[in-house]
Amino acid sequence: MSKILIVGATSAIAEATAKLWAGRGDTLFLVGRKALRLDAIAADLRVRGASSVHCLACDVCDISTHAALLQAAFTAMGGLDVALIAHGSLPDQQACERSVEQTLSEINVNALSVIALSTRLSEQFEAQGQGTLAVISSVAGDRGRQSNYVYGAAKGMLSLFLQGLRNRLSKKGVQVLTIKPGFVDTPMTAAFPKGFLWAQPEQIACGIVKAVDKKKDEVYLPGFWRLIMWLIRHIPESVFKKLSL
Repeated sequence: MSKILIVGATSAIAEATAKLWAGRGDTLFLVGRKALRLDAIAADLRVRGASSVHCLACDVCDISTHAALLQAAFTAMGGLDVALIAHGSLPDQQACERSVEQTLSEINVNALSVIALSTRLSEQFEAQGQGTLAVISSVAGDRGRQSNYVYGAAKGMLSLFLQGLRNRLSKKGVQVLTIKPGFVDTPMTAAFPKGFLWAQPEQIACGIVKAVDKKKDEVYLPGFWRLIMWLIRHIPESVFKKLSL
């Protein structure tokens, strides 16, 4: 059984992933902003078979909370094997275009706060000589598109950071997994029209658990997004800038 920290545990993808780990009898430590929602999820996970479930309500966008958060998780579970970082936001691109402050706030949520927490976690795992850091990035970070380039820039920064971290820690017995979902039907995307490219949180959760178990470095979820993004990355810039993507 593993000792697993889940940050952003009230997100649809994180909750679905937690259910799979609970079914295996793992020990879970849930972090999110909404205490009541965390308690409800924890109760469900205990019924599903989790060995134990602990909760902490805090805002991880405030990096001053990170040291205490990790100490609480480590103490409650008696160690740490896996950390899944799943918090984030989907910004209003047009609002960001009109506001420097909004742009920087979204980059803090989707990149800087995650990088800060990943840095602290990597220190812990490196000291242990083992562990898995799994972080949800996005296919949006593979190429900047006019429809969401603030979000894409944040996720691109995050993916590149994780790539370097993985390169450093692979020699230390630490797995760094970059998770790149495509379109996922969650409350965050409720206003978007859905089509055949959209996946359910449960599909993404299955992919995350498999990727952690198989010690993967990077995973596109669902897998067909690897080909889609390969094609998008290879469109010549002279053509790409004329497209409305």
